[in-house]
Amino acid sequence: MNGPAKIPVEQPDLAVAGPARFGSDVIAQTLRDIGFPYLAMNPGASFRGLHDSIVNYLGNETPKLLLCLHEEHAVAIAHGYAKVTDRPIAAAVHSNVGLMHASMAIFNAWCDRAPVVVLGATGPVDAAQRRPWIDWIHTAADQGALVRNFVKWDNQPASAAAAREAVLRATWISDTTPKGPVYVNLDATVQESLLEGAASDNTPAQRYLTTARAGPAADTMTELAVVLRQARNPVILAGRNTRDEAAWQARVDLAERLGAGVITDIRIAAAFPTSHGLYLGDLRGNAQGTRAALAQADLIIALDWVDLGGVLSMIPESEVPARVVRVGLDHAIHNGWSMDHQSHPATDYVVACDAAAFTNACLAALGPDGNARRAADAKRPTVSARRPRPPATGPLSVADIAQTLADVVGDIPVSLTHVPLSWQGADWDFNHPLDFLGGDGGGGIGAGPGLAVGAALALRDTQSPRLPVAVCGDGDFLMGCTALWTAVHYDIPLLMIVANNRSFYNDEVHQERIARLRGRPVQNKWIGMRMRNPDIDLTGIAKAQGCMTFGPAATQGELAIALDTALAHVRGGGVGFVEVLIDTGYPDSLTSSIAPASAVDGSV
Repeated sequence: MNGPAKIPVEQPDLAVAGPARFGSDVIAQTLRDIGFPYLAMNPGASFRGLHDSIVNYLGNETPKLLLCLHEEHAVAIAHGYAKVTDRPIAAAVHSNVGLMHASMAIFNAWCDRAPVVVLGATGPVDAAQRRPWIDWIHTAADQGALVRNFVKWDNQPASAAAAREAVLRATWISDTTPKGPVYVNLDATVQESLLEGAASDNTPAQRYLTTARAGPAADTMTELAVVLRQARNPVILAGRNTRDEAAWQARVDLAERLGAGVITDIRIAAAFPTSHGLYLGDLRGNAQGTRAALAQADLIIALDWVDLGGVLSMIPESEVPARVVRVGLDHAIHNGWSMDHQSHPATDYVVACDAAAFTNACLAALGPDGNARRAADAKRPTVSARRPRPPATGPLSVADIAQTLADVVGDIPVSLTHVPLSWQGADWDFNHPLDFLGGDGGGGIGAGPGLAVGAALALRDTQSPRLPVAVCGDGDFLMGCTALWTAVHYDIPLLMIVANNRSFYNDEVHQERIARLRGRPVQNKWIGMRMRNPDIDLTGIAKAQGCMTFGPAATQGELAIALDTALAHVRGGGVGFVEVLIDTGYPDSLTSSIAPASAVDGSV
């Protein structure tokens, strides 16, 4: 894993030495042997045996318990940790009810292809062992069925030895590309039963976690090398990737040897330096420029791109259609329940291997000369992708937050752990794999705070000099706000900025679109969306979690002061919260009355 973790606040006063005596001791040993630094959890009686084993049997060894105030936060924190480290940590959820709470966060990790090992519990499965009432309602015949469609693997082991194997297998599967969450359901009886005979397997855990290596076939690369050298207008779609700096540089080298333009997607983590001369833009934030480049391309290389079919559908028909190379292993985990795999793209080559392995194979096949036809394009000057903005004179926007934050942090390295939907790729330069950690994966609102805490914890544990900064919307914050308590409790430095427009504004945009299509009054789009009368005290909520709060800021001057003082607090090891009031264009005196249809041109 990532080396020793910082020891959190709680330390057991006493610990029991000696061999494992209970099934849960074996499970705790397995978590320790794997190297998990933490078990993020909200307490539950169904895994009280495991809880005891971690505290009273392992004592000061890892994993350490991370107390969370909601199961969804526990999984989101594990997800955020993986966004920095590319490795899983464990999260525990209580029985069927905790799993239902956590299911949204598990789906986010699934769509984000993030490794998370979720431990659940049930039972006792043996009905004769159950306590009246509570054990019955917290036992399910097939608990894994709740999440089976959006985890890579699940299991319900029936003995301590089987539990050890299940946790080892689950961790290996979770950490094998394409990565993703897994679920192991631990029977309460297995946890609490006395062991009989040998306690566990003595084989080193790492032998069960051997990395599965896959690379492109030699004949495939021989054929593709010719295609790469002949391309006149190649474009690389830089999709899902790791935080590894060597892999980042390999993508840059490949683009330069091909003279290929590179397109990224703001919904996933930073994949290519946005200030590089070959960078074409973010597909969502720079649609016109990127679409034009795709229309002229004669070769498109999709490196584990999330929605290749959607991209290809945007390209107008051409007399010389581009040849498409699809790289990745994502198809190995597609199923019929979720459509997160997007539409099925028409391609010319499908290379079933890890995108980083393909990139390295391309570099080896091309040699130092690369694509001679495009060599000059690789010398384009380095430029910032950021759009210059004049100082804000009116109400603040999300772009103003980006501009002011950039001015305040200066040369301090920042990891953007989360950004809202309205954030544009051109608002910030990404020139390192940790500059931006991507979205939530599944569009599950409320994930932002938990992801931010997990990422900030990983940055702290790896002794990164980077400042973790999350920019969340008010709806996202309100659904996940208590995750910040965990950051404060365990001394995890984090700057949380909330863009508060007092609305579920994304849905206002949808209501406006529908109203226009139907010729109905767009003035009414805010009804059922606006969080006013009373306004919600977001700063008060953050303060209640123990955060040091700054703001609310309504002008750029106020925002600069709030961010500057919050930055000093976070650099000192604290959790800082800044509320920014974002204008929606509506007067404060809005009522719930519906505007008459006659007030809108084209109304019916």
